[in-house]
Amino acid sequence: TSLRPASVSMSDSIGFIGLGIMGAGMATNLAKAGRKLVIWNRDASKSKAFAEAHPGSVVVAPTPADVVISAGLTYCILSTLEASAAVFEGATGVLAGVGPGKSIVDCATLTPERMAEMAAAVHAKGGKFLEAPVSGSKKPALDGQLIFLAAGDNGVLDTAKADFELMGKATHYYGESVGQGSRMKLCVNMTMGIQIAALAEGIALCEAAGLSADGFVEVLKQGAMNSPLIALKGTAMIKREYPPQFPLEHCQKDMRFALQLGDTLGLGMPVAAASNELYKRARMAGKGSEDCGAVYEAARK
Repeated sequence: TSLRPASVSMSDSIGFIGLGIMGAGMATNLAKAGRKLVIWNRDASKSKAFAEAHPGSVVVAPTPADVVISAGLTYCILSTLEASAAVFEGATGVLAGVGPGKSIVDCATLTPERMAEMAAAVHAKGGKFLEAPVSGSKKPALDGQLIFLAAGDNGVLDTAKADFELMGKATHYYGESVGQGSRMKLCVNMTMGIQIAALAEGIALCEAAGLSADGFVEVLKQGAMNSPLIALKGTAMIKREYPPQFPLEHCQKDMRFALQLGDTLGLGMPVAAASNELYKRARMAGKGSEDCGAVYEAARK
């Protein structure tokens, strides 16, 4: 069988690998704008459903390598180091499809070291690499409001800019040294993780003291600490409902990576370390697949 219907031209197709919570929204915005996509996902049913939702614009490739072979530019966004390695390496992985004229843009949150390793492997096969981890969660991904934190090949950035504008609201470039985008992403996510943990403890303390959690969040929203995060996560914690926008297990992974970075640099981060322990407790309590706001369940015990 043919990899693609005749209506889709491979010459102008974009590759997209990873249709999870973030990738699905990102790819949707590309497809809605008329981009021709060649896609692959570990759960093939998601690829099939996505292609059916965008008839004539999307082709499902049999392997990650086929995606890269079929497109000059391929976006990858996998949720963990393990998932990324499994899809990147191997006889049918991303790297197997790389050669001269191929560009890889990785939008996942990984360690800086892993991003640099992937960049070196792509360069060794004559390809180009840009890291562009995204700041945002499920709704910003769907709304095209992500923030790209990029480093690597500037030419790839120029090529990808039009796509970034469809998927996001801002792009920051940290130079050609791959890893700097990931370092910035870890700083951002660490700070966010601390804020959510602090909010959880504040609500838990209010309730233990016989005060209104709704009243507490209202006070925060009226002052200098007001933010979308306070409104969104505060409401979820009060309701104790955590549909995943940013799964807790991924938030804790990023906290861990940030602490590893601090350790490498000899920087003590006791607040981040304490927050990470709260997320670990929530993971151990079975909350890993729920939204990161579920850290409240660990805080209230």
